[in-house]
Amino acid sequence: MDDKQTVVRMANQIATFFEAYPLDEAATETAAHIQRFWPPRMRQALITQATTDTGSFHAVVLQAIRQLQPAAAS
Repeated sequence: MDDKQTVVRMANQIATFFEAYPLDEAATETAAHIQRFWPPRMRQALITQATTDTGSFHAVVLQAIRQLQPAAAS
């Protein structure tokens, strides 16, 4: 499995954990988890992958990525 598939799988697992929450809260919690525990390189890989392959991502992850994008630049 390559790194791209790994970040997609891991992000989707996090989103699945929070999917019982309302969508906005699930996305916020998913973004917070990724921000806290993923190194910048992985966060950037996730954002890059989402620009080319949105079909692989859980809807919660796609919303979480929008919250992460400003943070990834820093």
